[in-house]
Amino acid sequence: MEATLEETLVVRKTRELCQTILEQPEFNLIRDSLDSFMASDEAKSQYQLIMEKGESLQQKQQMGLPLDDNEIAEFEKNREQLMANPVARGFLDAQQQMHKTQETVMKFVSKTFELGRVPTLEDFQEGSCGTGCGCH
Repeated sequence: MEATLEETLVVRKTRELCQTILEQPEFNLIRDSLDSFMASDEAKSQYQLIMEKGESLQQKQQMGLPLDDNEIAEFEKNREQLMANPVARGFLDAQQQMHKTQETVMKFVSKTFELGRVPTLEDFQEGSCGTGCGCH
């Protein structure tokens, strides 16, 4: 019974975290960028083309096959077109921001499990290996 109570508390606090994320001013900008991308057939096509060509080049490389200069040039040309499209660029930036937020949350949760306490910003400093290691 206690596990259920604890689980409910964790779920409630997780929902509070989600609400806090939704209330961030950046969140509306991210949503707007995602919505604009989803409404643009041109941006979606450009993105899909880059993803397919990139995957194809990666597969060839993993198989040890030589990459054709024309294929690489075509990929770069398509990538430049994608990056020049403000809707596609906004989508890519929004994806990066969402990933960064997810990564930050996951780092804090993982560090909490690792340390057995709420981590401080110092716990994430380069070269900090935590307490009890003998280097402090």
